Amino acid sequence: MDTSGAYGGGKAGGAFDPQAFIQRPHVIVRAVCWLFSVIVMGCISSKGWRTDSDGKDHCVYNDDTNACNYGVGISVIAFIASVAFIVGEYLFEQMSSVKTRKHYVLADLGFSAFWAFLYFVGFCYLSNAWGKTEKPPIGTANNMQGAIAFCFFSIFAWVACAFFAFQRFRMGADAAFAPAYEVEGAIGSPGGFPTYPGAPDPQPTYTEPPFSQTAGNTGNMDYTAPTY
Repeated sequence: MDTSGAYGGGKAGGAFDPQAFIQRPHVIVRAVCWLFSVIVMGCISSKGWRTDSDGKDHCVYNDDTNACNYGVGISVIAFIASVAFIVGEYLFEQMSSVKTRKHYVLADLGFSAFWAFLYFVGFCYLSNAWGKTEKPPIGTANNMQGAIAFCFFSIFAWVACAFFAFQRFRMGADAAFAPAYEVEGAIGSPGGFPTYPGAPDPQPTYTEPPFSQTAGNTGNMDYTAPTY
């Protein structure tokens, strides 16, 4: 089955163009999601924990261990998913089955929308925990606030991924099964009626009027005088 244009992708088996690939909006937004996940992980992992006198680690976010674990957890999964979807974008053009492309687009749409929601929850959760933190360790404020900020930015990045996936889903397989011609309308068709493909343009035909002689030509006619 020809998959050319199915779900916004090219024809399967086409030549791979690296420059065109990295310029795709889907790939760019995925790379942004990947970058934001690295920043959130780095901020929390490097400065999000403090060690007390007993040697126990406590989360800087109001000593709420779940806050640090949540921020790192969703970012680790976002990191892996971003890489996986970038690879999926490369393989998308190689998918010869329309059904396979459909499953990929639905997975992209569902995961992206769900992860945008989880980052929204994470932003609210970390913001609330940081607001309750009375005395954060010196030198941790920038990292903790940075993690909150990039959780907020990640919401829009994943929403953009879901939006692009939704656009692909709406396109569906229409392009793959579209006819190779377009039905012509009134233009170029006499009387406003469309013509079928391959048919010659109909030419208007004219018929001679029943009386072709005009008044000026009556002098050339033979005239016979009536007899009484």
